[in-house]
Amino acid sequence: MEQASSSDMFRQRQREVVAALRAAIPGQCVLFQEEDTRPYECDGLAAYRQLPMVVTLPENEEQVIAVLNVCRELQVQIVPRGAGTGLSGGAMPIADGVVLSTAKLNRVVRLDPYARTAIVQPGVRNLAISDVAAQHGLYYAPDPSSQIACTIGGNVAENSGGVHCLKYGLTVHNVLRVRMITIDGDVVELGNGALDAPGLDLLSVFIGSEGMLGVVTEVTVKLVPKPQAARVIMASFDDVVKGGNAVANVIAAGIIPAGLEMMDKTSSRMVEPFVKAGYDIDAEAILLCESDGTTDEVEEEIQRMTAVLQQSGATAIAVSQTEAERLKFWSGRKNAFPAAGRISPDYYCMDGTIPRKNLAQVLISIAEMERKYGLRCANVFHAGDGNLHPLILFDANQPGEFHRAEQFGADILELCVAVGGTITGEHGVGIEKINSMCVQFSDTEREAFFAVKRAFDTPFLLNPDKAIPSLHRCAEYGRMHVKRGALPFPELERF
Repeated sequence: MEQASSSDMFRQRQREVVAALRAAIPGQCVLFQEEDTRPYECDGLAAYRQLPMVVTLPENEEQVIAVLNVCRELQVQIVPRGAGTGLSGGAMPIADGVVLSTAKLNRVVRLDPYARTAIVQPGVRNLAISDVAAQHGLYYAPDPSSQIACTIGGNVAENSGGVHCLKYGLTVHNVLRVRMITIDGDVVELGNGALDAPGLDLLSVFIGSEGMLGVVTEVTVKLVPKPQAARVIMASFDDVVKGGNAVANVIAAGIIPAGLEMMDKTSSRMVEPFVKAGYDIDAEAILLCESDGTTDEVEEEIQRMTAVLQQSGATAIAVSQTEAERLKFWSGRKNAFPAAGRISPDYYCMDGTIPRKNLAQVLISIAEMERKYGLRCANVFHAGDGNLHPLILFDANQPGEFHRAEQFGADILELCVAVGGTITGEHGVGIEKINSMCVQFSDTEREAFFAVKRAFDTPFLLNPDKAIPSLHRCAEYGRMHVKRGALPFPELERF
């Protein structure tokens, strides 16, 4: 007998999985034709793509459990997916696996204006929570640049932040409870409606776990009162070192702005024609510093920040006078990623975090890498907490450019580690930074991560190829990346 081809085996396996899933959930919730599954082949990191075998769109918690039960019984790997706005490849499918999309679980279950909480399903958009809470003078504070589209389930998976995370925190600081389903089909609630919960703090372990530990079906978030007033300072600097030092000086003065963002000249010139926010395109760097609170508090803090920025060498300072002008100032920062398409066919958005004191030093090193790799880099970042978002600009149609962009990005992440930082701040590891995990964490530390994974997902079926690199992968990466045993940044002090 002739041995069955790999394509025949795939189709046979696909038919088996589709039949089992359609017996468990409505047929319209199971997609397997290429024209239907193609939109799920990648997330926001579009450079990496993989067509999934099957996509499921459960409509309620019972159907989520049914999908997980089928996949466990058939030993099919599962990739949970939110809105697909992630930038690290965390939702990229597996060729012979199932994508479990939570897009149809999109109800606001309950909003309690007195407790200042909202219970929402994972498919609810980030911004929609604030829209619903607005009638009570409340809003949900974490605000990723993709907040108009990203969902709360994806925010939980990646521990997303945003431009106001300096004062209000990341997702982990604004979620009280998560209801999730394990690979065994068990319903587990982590945290509760109070500020603390008895037992181990597994909520903070789960948030940021990138779909590797369970599938979210409900989230209780904290809401905060909408500030009485908010104003933004836009400060220009003729030198990135001065701009970086100004960030540290603001924090050292005991000021915690609602937002503290920095953009270099490349970013400002990229964004300004796109949004016409009034940015100083001749400045080497601009800072956006927001204050919110009561009118008196904001007035005082604006004066204090203005003084610090002037002492730090600001060449020009503008302060928003109306809410419309405040939003206009922020529009440029919020639209930095799409604006990159105006000046480059492709871009590679990195995400690393460093100590604030090293901002200027790192920016200078990135400029040196631009010359090394022959690629431009636009820098936009949450300066207040040291979360960098370098946008490496390249043209995928030019042979070798994407590979150089990947190497450029890996060097930036190694630089972040070298100065005492970390390889991700809010985008997650996914597949994009999995090699860089080998740089930051030891074998022992990575084995601890795997131990947590095994405790939640013994058969390793939930997003198994993401976030945690195997020992073999790290060995291969080390052989490829270490240059004759030399450290990549010998001039930097080790911590």
